[in-house]
Amino acid sequence: MNRPKYELQDIENFFGTNKIATLDQLKDALGNPARATLFRKLAQLDYLSSYSHRGKFYTLFSIARFTKFGLWSYRSVWFSRFGNLLQTAQSIIESSEAGYSASELKEILHVETKHALAQLVRCDKLQRNKVDSVYIYFSIQSTVARNQEKIRKSRLKSSFSSVVLNNPDLAAEEAKALIVLFCSMLDERQRRLYAGLESLKLGYGGDTYIASLLGMAPHTVARGRKELIGDDLGTKTIRAQGGGRLLQEKKRRKS
Repeated sequence: MNRPKYELQDIENFFGTNKIATLDQLKDALGNPARATLFRKLAQLDYLSSYSHRGKFYTLFSIARFTKFGLWSYRSVWFSRFGNLLQTAQSIIESSEAGYSASELKEILHVETKHALAQLVRCDKLQRNKVDSVYIYFSIQSTVARNQEKIRKSRLKSSFSSVVLNNPDLAAEEAKALIVLFCSMLDERQRRLYAGLESLKLGYGGDTYIASLLGMAPHTVARGRKELIGDDLGTKTIRAQGGGRLLQEKKRRKS
């Protein structure tokens, strides 16, 4: 009995049309080869498995168009040139200027990162330090980590440094208090946009730091920042149109 042949060109043609696929989709398209056979063929084509969706999707390295972080997405499925989620998180933090918090890394990777980061710390592949009440993940290499933490702290100071600069007698903590007081006088939308502006000044890490400083959620700060970048300001009112109490007809006294 002749065994069926599975050509590499068939796999390349399939990915050329579909870009990504699950293992079952590949098997159906190629005539149901054995799992080991399929992986042997994929290995010859330099394949990638997704770090999102529990690694169930596959693509070819030649198809991916990576961002500066080494990531590529297709139909909300995420792939990385570094490999799985653990490898990707470690690589991005190792090469970062100032480390990342879990929420910052989640914004970059578009998946939950807390469990992966905790595992990397347990395995001595990353280290974690508290910076201004927020846990930040740094390189496991001490020299690199010290430099990352130094840059992180210098960025955090810049959000209120201008207040201190113009008022030399004002302590840093007092400057923070003034910013918090000012922010409390703004309405909801103004507060969000101001927080987004301060986050932009800081760069990466800004959302988390400003959120902790002003008592806001990081995603709210991120929303304000994105509104500013996207020029999505217009002439919106504080409350959406139609918000507030419904108008009621005035009752007239019956004679």
